[in-house]
Amino acid sequence: MDFSKNILETIGNTPLVKLNKIVAEIDALVLAKVETFNPGNSVKDRMAVKMIEDAEADGRLKPGGTIIEGTSGNTGMGLALVAIIKGYKLICVMSDKQSKEKMDILRAVGAKVVVCPTDVEPTDPRSYYSVSKRLASETPNSWYVNQYDNMSNALAHYEQTGPEIWKQTEGKITHFVVGVGTGGTISGVGKYLKEQNPNIKIWGIDTYGSVFKKYHETGIFDENEIYSYITEGIGEDILPKNVDFSLIDGFTKVTDKDAAVYTRKIALEEAIFVGNSAGACIKGLLQLKEHFKPDDVVVVLFHDSGSRYVGKMFNDDWMRERGFLEENVTKAEDVIKDHIDKQLIVVRTEELVSHAIERMRKYKISQIPVVDINGFVGSVDETDLFRSYVADKNVAEKPIKEVMGKPFPIVKLGTPIEEVSKLFTKENDAVLVDLENGSHHIITKYDIIGSIK
Repeated sequence: MDFSKNILETIGNTPLVKLNKIVAEIDALVLAKVETFNPGNSVKDRMAVKMIEDAEADGRLKPGGTIIEGTSGNTGMGLALVAIIKGYKLICVMSDKQSKEKMDILRAVGAKVVVCPTDVEPTDPRSYYSVSKRLASETPNSWYVNQYDNMSNALAHYEQTGPEIWKQTEGKITHFVVGVGTGGTISGVGKYLKEQNPNIKIWGIDTYGSVFKKYHETGIFDENEIYSYITEGIGEDILPKNVDFSLIDGFTKVTDKDAAVYTRKIALEEAIFVGNSAGACIKGLLQLKEHFKPDDVVVVLFHDSGSRYVGKMFNDDWMRERGFLEENVTKAEDVIKDHIDKQLIVVRTEELVSHAIERMRKYKISQIPVVDINGFVGSVDETDLFRSYVADKNVAEKPIKEVMGKPFPIVKLGTPIEEVSKLFTKENDAVLVDLENGSHHIITKYDIIGSIK
């Protein structure tokens, strides 16, 4: 009978799949190494097993111990599978930018999940690097994995992923393209492939907010490049020991928006449901297209499953909130269509300034139209009210009509967005849209900015 003794024996030997429509403009054979076929649905299963087995062998991890790791989710899943089979406890420390699906999945397989803020320095005691180390020092019989500097990470890909790709392409691979996070995959695969053929090019995909590309090109670790970004699983604000820059021929950076958009395109155009870093890799691949020739064989690695991003990149509302959804905004009605059912908040001429302030605070808005029995007669915004308060501390008890400005311009639903934009000035921060049913809606500068693609 042909069966595996446990789930860990099913890790590896993932398929290479030819990409077609999404890479039509690339004049080469492009193959995707689809790592979602691993039991934990990501490439990280490979190094999770290797890191644990090596730690067991040299005594760092003892029977019944607790494994502790900072993870974006996928390494945690791989570690969880091994922990279940081998009888260890697991604590995963994650940043709050990771998808809820990743956190829920880890809890489902028995891990304790600790969530830390994203927007802090790596050395900050609240960072997931620092919290991981602290928990390891406080927890008896524990082992801190540290996938960033644990060289078993790269070794797993040197021993497994690299040889698989070489065998599957019959040694014809010319380029390997992969997102870089901990650096284990690009360094392990890159080392193996270059040992077989030094002419194979190794390209890393980086993201804006990460230090890899500039460091590779200049040797400068530029802290000015570090800022928060949305893309998951690639990029870093540190230099992990697993990143061997000498093996990497170059990097290209991909924006958060492009990574998200191309993640969805892979599913719709290739029927491959994979995660955020795969989208970044495909966009990066297209940015590198001038490097590829007709006879080249380009392998791009897809890290993980799209199921971990259904609440993010595969959610229209999430994409729309960040301006990532590719919608054609040409008219006023396009700007307001997603919140057209919301009530227009107004204030009457005889109401007090304090009433307007209370409404702004309650509804989290900055501008309010002023009405009387005849219709719109004025407007107030937070800047007006602030100036009035500075001039007169008792302004809160005055009627709105004494501090209001001019009424907001009114446009029709079909007014071109270019015409709407021209109505915004230093003196005017909003435009009203006539809904043609006796009611109105408001467009603010924020709405216009949000519609920019």
